[in-house]
Amino acid sequence: PPPHPIRRLTSIIAPSMASSSSSSSDHYAGSADDNDDASSWRPSPLATPGDASLAKSLSIWPLDEANVDLLNEVRHRKYVNPRPLEMYDLVVIGAGAGGLVSSRQAARRGAKSCMISAELAGGDCLNAGCVPSKALLRCAKLVREARKAAAPDNEFGIVLRRRKPSSSASDGDGGGQSSGGNDDDDYDGRKGTDSLGVEVAVDFPRIMERMRKLRSQIAPIDGHDRGDILGTQTFQGAGAFVSPSEIEVIEHGKRLGDASNPRLRFRKAVIATGGRPYVPTDVPGLEEAPYTTNLNLFNLQRLPKRMVVLGAGIVALEMAQAFSAFGSEVTVLQRSRLLSKGDDEAASVLKSALEKDGVSFLSGVKVREVKTLRKPTEDGGDLPLMNVSITCKEHADLNLSLECECLLLALGRIANVQSVGLESANVQYHPVNGVLVNDYAQSISNPNVYSVGDCVANVPRLTHMSGEMAKVVVQNSLFDGRWKLSSFVVPAVMYTEPEYAVVSSVISLSDNGHVVPTTAREDDEEELDIYKTELKHNDRAILDGSDKNGFVKIFCKKGTGEIVGCTVVSSRAGEIVNEVGDEAWHRFGGSGKEYSFVPHAWRGCDGLW
Repeated sequence: PPPHPIRRLTSIIAPSMASSSSSSSDHYAGSADDNDDASSWRPSPLATPGDASLAKSLSIWPLDEANVDLLNEVRHRKYVNPRPLEMYDLVVIGAGAGGLVSSRQAARRGAKSCMISAELAGGDCLNAGCVPSKALLRCAKLVREARKAAAPDNEFGIVLRRRKPSSSASDGDGGGQSSGGNDDDDYDGRKGTDSLGVEVAVDFPRIMERMRKLRSQIAPIDGHDRGDILGTQTFQGAGAFVSPSEIEVIEHGKRLGDASNPRLRFRKAVIATGGRPYVPTDVPGLEEAPYTTNLNLFNLQRLPKRMVVLGAGIVALEMAQAFSAFGSEVTVLQRSRLLSKGDDEAASVLKSALEKDGVSFLSGVKVREVKTLRKPTEDGGDLPLMNVSITCKEHADLNLSLECECLLLALGRIANVQSVGLESANVQYHPVNGVLVNDYAQSISNPNVYSVGDCVANVPRLTHMSGEMAKVVVQNSLFDGRWKLSSFVVPAVMYTEPEYAVVSSVISLSDNGHVVPTTAREDDEEELDIYKTELKHNDRAILDGSDKNGFVKIFCKKGTGEIVGCTVVSSRAGEIVNEVGDEAWHRFGGSGKEYSFVPHAWRGCDGLW
């Protein structure tokens, strides 16, 4: 980075920040979860009751080897907080994508930084979002492909047959090849069922085991030890402002104001506390019911026979299609329209695709009551049973009752801004939408405090958005940067089959200086030129046989070549949309000042900061 006054204010990273040593000279005496002396988490049945209880409260279950490996990276069992420095250049509250990037980038560039992790480092993305959901989606896609392959007379020329005991594999010639033709061993039947009763079956516990193993494999990049290596301190506990320039770390088992809690003085601070699933409070019986959100969905050990999904956004549709592929009877309850802020035509195509995969939809739904008929067992082995009473558009004169073993709430997210002491820091916020910031991701009421990610009002709640905002904050807070959120060109992808992708410049400023969302919508016909091409005539789409209803739609300012947005429905929408978000933006009128990046789960270079 270029020379900057911060170099005169801070020295090279202190040794205590670059070391994970737990010596008393460099660390505070932290709180332990129980009296057990073991430094690491242990799997059941070796885990203590206290460990098991804590793991469940963190929404990590079962306590098997994979989840133990995860917790040992992102939520140390016997963590001892480091000794605070006299002054920090940057203190970050939160350990999700925004917190990790901002604290670690600051350290890499020579600043004295630290991160406060209240629960699980890695946040929703690693533990209950992008990572586990994509693991399930991979399995669901493979199940659908296997069933296509098992279909009789399928167009791909695949014939599934039993391997006979005298198979050529025992003869040493490699085996496995067939000359084709018909015999009694050929599979026959839709959805993988043959005349002998064999089918493409799903081993759900194994699917979840795979997810847990892969998640733990990814975890070290977000873990505390990685932060030590990069030169940023990690404090385990809840962060709360106690003044406009000081934050207290409320260590686990302690209260705000405890004399032993670390106090962190800062020049600049970042609020990166994320968000949580919205749970309605006006539905009788819902708060007491054993409902599921993304936080505990990935703890399931048994496949629910029936799943009811309340919501019709990205999480709702991705998981509805996946669990339908696994074998659940899935019903999606729409309160309004599918993809409420999305493209109507895309919503229609996606609904048809999911219905073909066995998902049922009810629209105009009002949930009247949720009754708990059976509670789950403590170990999660037996699922609960609930009855959901609704009215809907399709059956306007009837009160319907739907029984399910899994009621998934996917109604959006609200910001985590409570219990952070924002009033003490003079930080203005909306209790649901989040911290109010200006175009530089800076609090509109305290210029020394910034905010990134899902806890910020009026920005897209996306993992890659959090990470990119963090880069802006580091540049603006520590290096006198003037990087603007309104320059962002933001892509987003829903990984259903087909995928649904959009890209646009989604952030602008209101007259009072607050960040407000801006989206390109098809109904703004007076202000936009809309260009659409269908994919059914595309050679690749024809050969793949996957995009008969796919399309690309580009939005331009009226009478110009300036692109303001794009919608893609395709099996590879997440890759196509980046062509528009990057190349086309500049080629067709972009000023060259836009800040473009790729979706988080796309196979690109978005992780190379």
